[in-house]
Amino acid sequence: MSRRELLDKFASDGEERLVLSRVLDRMEAAQRRRSPECTAFLSPRERLAAEGMLRAAGRPRCLALGGYPEAERQVLLFLPDWMEEEQAAPEEYISLLRASWFREDKLTHRDFLGALMGMGVRRDTVGDLLVGEGSCDLLVLPTVAGFLQDSMTSAGRVKLRLEALPLPELRLPKQERKVLHDTVAALRLDSVLAAGFSISRSKAAQLIAAGRSAVNWQETTKADLGLKEGDVISCRG
Repeated sequence: MSRRELLDKFASDGEERLVLSRVLDRMEAAQRRRSPECTAFLSPRERLAAEGMLRAAGRPRCLALGGYPEAERQVLLFLPDWMEEEQAAPEEYISLLRASWFREDKLTHRDFLGALMGMGVRRDTVGDLLVGEGSCDLLVLPTVAGFLQDSMTSAGRVKLRLEALPLPELRLPKQERKVLHDTVAALRLDSVLAAGFSISRSKAAQLIAAGRSAVNWQETTKADLGLKEGDVISCRG
């Protein structure tokens, strides 16, 4: 398939087309220069689209890196033919910054994202933001790490101190999980959504019809969409 055919098939809108076009740029650069080439951070939805496109393009050799195995936002690292996966050092492509503040102050993911956007930092230069008690680990592209370390002095009204650390020192906040057991008549989206979020099936159908639900980060308005084990379901509001 040609470049245009790949983008026509896998990009859902103009914004995603631009993202996927940049992914192809990096793939082609790795092949042309015979050097490792890294994309910016991709959201889960963008990564799924990119991986489908790359399979159609002949499965070029690449790694998904996010700083830790369960990272939501990841970069794709394209490998030249002479390079083995074991030779790829993640710290060359992802930098770790730790922002610290007084524990009495409370900051959230939204506070940090707002501070970054307020500084004019592009979202695709920033990976996961791991907020804990009194600190937040920021995974960023090396190209913006120095700027952030020098310039990011606060989030909201809270003063910050940033330091660069080796990637293995990353702190993963404790994940809060709740296990639910339920029985549904069929593994369709409206039934599982209603059970998972403790709402009526009619309310779940309304949310789905309004475009507020996503399966594996892809928005859908199909209440009867069939689900399988391992699917990730989200619902805004």
